[in-house]
Amino acid sequence: MGFDLLKGKRGIIFGALNDMSIAWKVAERAYEEGARFTLSNTPVACRMGEVVELGRKCEAEIIPADATNVADLENVFEKSMEVLGGKVDFVLHSIGMSLNVRKKRVYHDLDYNYLNKTLDISAISFHKMLQVGFKMDAINEWGSVLGLSYIAAQRTFYGYNDMADAKSLLESIARSFGYIYGRERKVRVNTVSQSPTVTTAGSGVKGIDGLLDFSERMSPLGNADAADCADYCITMFSDLTKKVTMQNLFHDGGFSNVGMSLRAMNQYNKSFDTDDLDEKY
Repeated sequence: MGFDLLKGKRGIIFGALNDMSIAWKVAERAYEEGARFTLSNTPVACRMGEVVELGRKCEAEIIPADATNVADLENVFEKSMEVLGGKVDFVLHSIGMSLNVRKKRVYHDLDYNYLNKTLDISAISFHKMLQVGFKMDAINEWGSVLGLSYIAAQRTFYGYNDMADAKSLLESIARSFGYIYGRERKVRVNTVSQSPTVTTAGSGVKGIDGLLDFSERMSPLGNADAADCADYCITMFSDLTKKVTMQNLFHDGGFSNVGMSLRAMNQYNKSFDTDDLDEKY
C-alpha cells in the first residue's frame, strides 16, 4: 500500500540485479509510491539478470551502462530525461564490487589493480554519476541522490576487506559533492549506512552469516532488511526530507550506537565455563 510519497517524481535507479537487491526493493516501493523511473545496470547484468522482469513490473525502461564510464552515464541521464519527460528528482547508487573479495585476497595481500577497480566501481562511480548529473543539469531543485554504504567505512569488520576503503570514499564524496550540489542547485546528497544484508554482493563477504547473527544480537531493533532499507530510501527521496544533506544516515536497528548488548554478552559468555569466568573476572 502506497501513500503517494513520490507521486509525480521521476528518477533513476542503478544496481537492481535480482529480488535480493536493495535497489530492486527500492524500485518496487518507488513504483508503489507513484514514481516513474528508469533502471540501469551493466550490459551483462541486463542480459543475464532478472532486471527485465522488474522493468515490466514497474513499467520502467532499462538503460544498460557501465557506471565507471562517463559516456555511458551521460547516455543514462539523457535517455532518462527523454523517456520520463524531464529532469529527474531522485537517483539511487546501489553499486559495489570487490575483485579482491571475489578472489579471496586478504587485506594485507591485496592486488592493487583489483583495488583500483573496487574503488572505481564502488565509490568513484558515485562521483562520476554526480558530476554528470551536475554538468547536464539533469536533477531538479530539491532532488535527492543516495548511495548505499556500510559501517565498515568507520570501523574495522573482519572480512570486509577493501570494500571498507570504498565505502569510506563513497561517504566522503557524498559530503564534498553534497556541499556543492546543495549550494548551487539545492540538490541533496546522502549515504545510507545499512545493516549487513543478504544480497548477491553481500553474500561474497567472508563470514557474512556470523556477521548477520552478531549484528542481529547487538541491534536493539534487530537488523534492517532490504525491504526496510527501501522504505527508508523512499522517505529520503520524498519532500519530507528536503533539508537533509551531506549525511551518512545509519539504518541499522541501532547497531552503530551499541557497545555491547545483553543478547551479545549472553552469547559471548556461553563460550566460557563458570571457572574460566571466575578466574578472568
